[in-house]
Amino acid sequence: MQQISAIVDCSKIETLLLRNYPVGKSAEGNEVYPPLILMKCLLLQQWFRIDSDPALETQINDRTSFKTFLGLSFDQPSPDHSTFSRFRSRFSKDTMRMINHELLSQFASRGLTINGGIAVDARLVKSASHPLSQQKLEEEKKKRETPEGKLDKNGHILKFSRDLESDWTLKNDKPRFGHKEHASVGTLYGFVLATEMTPRFPP
Repeated sequence: MQQISAIVDCSKIETLLLRNYPVGKSAEGNEVYPPLILMKCLLLQQWFRIDSDPALETQINDRTSFKTFLGLSFDQPSPDHSTFSRFRSRFSKDTMRMINHELLSQFASRGLTINGGIAVDARLVKSASHPLSQQKLEEEKKKRETPEGKLDKNGHILKFSRDLESDWTLKNDKPRFGHKEHASVGTLYGFVLATEMTPRFPP
């Protein structure tokens, strides 16, 4: 834990957190824990495979190494297990991806890699667009390659556009239209190492 604390620049992670998780300023109610501490609690839960929030609260209270990593004094109790749950519910997946990327980038800059084992999995991501016929799809792709196809009806650069890369597949014997997301995850610490989206599915 001391080595990780020495390697990781937490100020960059805190910037990402505060951008997506503003801290209330009310003087009333329970103590407000900084989001960086709560995020580090969730990292401990993931790294040490702690299977529940109450167990995480107990282990933080029992282990001086955890309190040192979190920056809590020895007489300061762990956040309540319900605090972890509320924090997790307000914490977007996009922010978690950014924090994973930041941590991995910092590890890589120190010449460190996660090589204790990698698990690869895939999931279907539903397309936000309705499927088109093959002929209409080819027409849309050709139009997208033209200067006019990159502009909206008011002549501005397109900010949002139809998904032209999704395809059909079967999931649980039901046809689904979307992409396939492949993810590699370090089995030791649970970091998402890389993701890739592919439009085509195997037969």
